[in-house]
Formats: sequence, structure tokens, C-alpha cells
Amino acid sequence: MTVSISGTDGVTFNDSSVQTTAATGFGMKNRIINGGMDIAQRGTSFTSGANNDDAYVLDRFYILSDGNDIVDVTQTTTVPTGAKFSIGLDVETVNKKFGIAQIIENANCFDAIGGNVTVSFQAKVSATTNLDNVKCAIVAWSGTADTVTSDIISAWGAEGTNPTLIANATYENTPANLNVTTSFATYSVTANVDTASTSNIILFIWSDVTTTSLGEFLYITNVQLEKGSTATSFDYRPIGTELALCQRYFQIVRNGIMLGNSAATIVVNSMLSPSMRATPSLSQQGVIQITNGSTDTTQSSNSLTFANGADNSLLYVMGNFSGLATNAAFGFRLGANTNGVTASAEL
Repeated sequence: MTVSISGTDGVTFNDSSVQTTAATGFGMKNRIINGGMDIAQRGTSFTSGANNDDAYVLDRFYILSDGNDIVDVTQTTTVPTGAKFSIGLDVETVNKKFGIAQIIENANCFDAIGGNVTVSFQAKVSATTNLDNVKCAIVAWSGTADTVTSDIISAWGAEGTNPTLIANATYENTPANLNVTTSFATYSVTANVDTASTSNIILFIWSDVTTTSLGEFLYITNVQLEKGSTATSFDYRPIGTELALCQRYFQIVRNGIMLGNSAATIVVNSMLSPSMRATPSLSQQGVIQITNGSTDTTQSSNSLTFANGADNSLLYVMGNFSGLATNAAFGFRLGANTNGVTASAEL
């Protein structure tokens, strides 16, 4: 039996969402990863030194701000009904614009390019005395696919003036004040992604005011970008699925086959699971502790040299140990020392 629905106002569902066009089908409706701010592999709090302009914070999201240490960032439980976490942006340097952004990989947005997309999210501010102009932009990147300059701001501009974007970055909508209040509400914008040669889509949400006070907060959660001209209910994915999606771009490695290379160094072969977007860059969270099963040895300071790798495996050398036996087997000492090797393949 075929059921036909006609009219101009769309269909209203129990969650008050309205659908005016046919559903886009099953699969990855929400092209934003970690839109519920659930995954925080790098940590749950980012203060001076970790909250610089263009720095990644909660998974897949990075800060854009008019300078460094403009806002502290936390994974907070200040949330609307039905959400678990939000990202909290806490003013630390006054009178500066700030926001968050996410770059969508070409493989996850190519089918949306050339058509309408809609961004929706829930937000509130701690007070509207100053934070009274929050905006959202759908930005097209027309440079090489997945080779995106993440700091898309050329000049932040005066209060109320949309920031000037760098070359190859174009506003697809005309960002305007969303009139965010002190209570959580859902906000949405729609745009046709029609810039020639668009290869990636970037989400950008920011405070466009230059008069702020210390301790003022902007909270954002349930961020979604989907095909079509209508904002639908937030797509909650299983937490394991969300984590795996994040780990395509960033993961912490605490596994590997280790062999003593000298008294001070070990060679490590680590597997990446899931496979990453590309061969990642490596760094250490802190000094690493290793064990041979009976004796634990800790680095005196960080020392890591990348040797070879791919999107699913890594070969690297770690140094600044002492007393290691050549060709002896070691492993990460888990529990006593939680530091690991970070692998990043962010866009």
C-alpha cells in the first residue's frame, strides 16, 4: 500500500521536528563526528598552553580564536534535556572573538557538495550582557581535497562583522546573529554548497562580539550537519561507533612489540586500530614506562623518532631509557603509567 502526504507545511513529529522533504536514506545522516561532545581522548579540560588558536580539543573539534588563551575549553555536563555533554568555552582573555570548527573529510561530504545542507545545534550562554551575538557558518574549502588550512580566518574584524576568510575558504551562507539566550535551544542554518571546486565542508560556530568579561561561557552540543534543507533530530550513534570514527583522525597508542636496541633505546612496532585517515604524526603524552615482566623502566625525558609507518601500523624508536638489554622484549607498563604515544591524522 502506498501512502501519499501532500501539503506545504511538512510533517511534524513527536519531538517537534518538522520534515519538509523526503528522508535522505540510511547511513551517516550526521556528517559531524562527536557532535554530542562525548569523546575526549586528549582530555576534558584545556587551559593555557592547550587552548591556543587552531588547537584541537574535544575530538574532531578545534578552537578558532583571535589569539591564544582566549577561552578555556571543557567537556561539561551543562546540557539540555537528552544530552550528556557539551563543550564549554570560558572567556579567559576579554574582548576577543572565539569559536569552534570541524573539517569534514571529503569522503564524508562529497555527496552533499552541490546541494543544500543544514547545520543544527543546541547552545546557550551564561549571560547575554556581552555574549549576545553567536553565529554559525557553513564554509566551503575549494583547495586540494583533505589538504585544508585549518585556521580559516584571515582577519577577525570588528564586532558584528563576519571574519574575513583565507583563500579557498568561502561562506556558503550569510552568517547572522542567532540570538542565543541563557536557556538551551536549537538553532539551524541552511546553505547550498555551490562554490566551484568545493572539496571539503567546514562547520564554524563562533561568538562575534569584542566586548566580553572573564568567566562568561558559551555552551554548544548536539551539533549536526546533514543533507537537505530541514534540520531533523540529532543522530545519536552508539558510543563505540563514535569513538571509532574519532580514532580515524586521532588515537592514543599503548600497544606494541618492543625490542631493546641499545641500553638507552627501544624499537617499537605498534598497530593502529581502526586504521587512520593517513599515516599519522606522532608525539608523546609524557615519559613512557616499559616493562619486561619483572622490571619496570621509565624514560628520563621524552624521546621519540618516527622511522616508518602507514595508516594501520607504525615503527618508531624511543630513547632516554637506561640499562636495557639489546634484543630483549618489552611492553608498555599499563596501569602505573598511563602515558602513551599520540597518533594524529587530523585534517
